[in-house]
Amino acid sequence: MNRLPERVVMASGNPGKIREIARLLADAGVEVVAQSEFGVQDADETGTSFAANSLIKARHAALATGLPAIADDSGLAVDALDGAPGVYSARYAGAGATDAMNVDKLLDALRDVAVPDRGAAFHCAASFVTPDNETSLLFESEWRGAILLARQGDGGFGYDPVFLDPESGMSSAMLTPDQKNARSHRGKALRGLVALIQNHYS
Repeated sequence: MNRLPERVVMASGNPGKIREIARLLADAGVEVVAQSEFGVQDADETGTSFAANSLIKARHAALATGLPAIADDSGLAVDALDGAPGVYSARYAGAGATDAMNVDKLLDALRDVAVPDRGAAFHCAASFVTPDNETSLLFESEWRGAILLARQGDGGFGYDPVFLDPESGMSSAMLTPDQKNARSHRGKALRGLVALIQNHYS
């Protein structure tokens, strides 16, 4: 086999994340199908690192569907908070927390932190596994920036409205999808993963 699989399952139920990844993989001729279309529930993210959680989710989806699976685990690490919220980014404000609740908690935690000390990075670990588990690939990347004093922009999801992209001087939520994919941790991780997959099958 010398080409990417035509169809992979995405181990996520996050519509925003699936749209981003499907957009990235479309040029490679790969159809991305959400695991929810197969009735697959989210895996328990019991890992203590982005890489571990990414592989847990990919293996869960591959075994449940019989298709190759792609997963990513990503989050925000804030310097002034010793790397928090980290792997708990999606549930920073508690189980079932909304994006708005998580952002509110983050802004509150940083309310006394001066602008020069608000450095942060989005991290992403993207993985690809086959149902037989014979192929397991992983690529990690990050996007350095800072946390704004207040929300800016209406696009994106998660912490995008409060993450300052230093290259553009705009929040992640103000970037176009193409701009975001070119800069973001997830865009870089997925492109790196696609290159690994293409090399593996060549």
